[in-house]
Order: sequence, then C-alpha cells, then structure tokens
Amino acid sequence: MSMSESQASQPHKPADDQEHVYFEGPPLLRGESGRLIGFILLGLIVIGGSITAGVMVFPPAFGGVVVGLALMFIPWIYNKAVRYRITNYRIDFERGLLSKKIDTLELWHVDDIQFSQSVLERLLRVGTITIMSNDDTTPKLVMSGLPSPRPLFDSLKQRVIAVKRQRGVIKMDLG
Repeated sequence: MSMSESQASQPHKPADDQEHVYFEGPPLLRGESGRLIGFILLGLIVIGGSITAGVMVFPPAFGGVVVGLALMFIPWIYNKAVRYRITNYRIDFERGLLSKKIDTLELWHVDDIQFSQSVLERLLRVGTITIMSNDDTTPKLVMSGLPSPRPLFDSLKQRVIAVKRQRGVIKMDLG
C-alpha cells in the first residue's frame, strides 16, 4: 500500500498538537479548610452533647458519637467525590462516589476565566479558578482547592486564546 492510499483511508489527518495534562486529581482538602474546620467543630459538638446528655442511657450516646464522627468525615468524602482533569484542550469535571458523572468543557467554549485566592489559600498554596463558557451543560465551572493555581491559571488563559485561534473562533459583540 502506498503512502497516498494509507492517507486516503484515514478519515482526517491527526492533530498537530498533542494533549498535555496540566492537572489531574481531586481538589486538595486543605483548600476546603473552612468547611473542614466547620464540620469537625459540628461533629465535636454533637459528640460532646450526646455524651453529656446520654450519660444515663448508653444507646443515644453511642448514636451521637457515630453521627458526630460521620459529620467530621463529610469534607473528606466530598473531596473524594470530585476529580478534575485539566489539559491543553479540555477540562473534565468528574463527580460522584458510587455513581459517576463526567462533564467535559472544551477550552474553545471558554468566554472568561477568573482566578481568586484568599489570604488563607495563599498560605496553603491553593486557589480557585472559575470558568465562564458558552457550553450548554457547564456555563460556569468553579474549581476550588487547586494546587499551585496561578501557573495553572496562566497556562489555561494562554491555551484558551491559542485553541480559539487554532479553531478560527472569533468573538463578536452584537450590543
């Protein structure tokens, strides 16, 4: 088979640019420090209240301790239920523990990208990147608890411009 015959049998030419992963994994738990502290305190209050109120009766005290411990693990469970895969072409947002749902946001759909980082997040080296897009299923995607968020934000910002240019996407203001 000659070279032209093999090229003719392929539906289209392969992409010039390979997909590179910028970040893959769950958000960092330290990025949810406020939620983590809140649920730990709530769990300790439930445990303390059930122990002091249930000194006379064992089963309610045991139930309160179990509920209090469960409350302490909610941020960890929530963290394990979310996963991001950010590449130079798309963002996959996966959520769910038992059942899974994955949304994909192509970077050429992105209209705006924002970066935010509180003082505590700066100390913990995490941050939030918010993506606004014209995608029907994911018009706004808030990714919090991302490690080293500033370089990731800068890379995404540049890639959005490059991918739009590559696809010939032109933004027009009609107002």
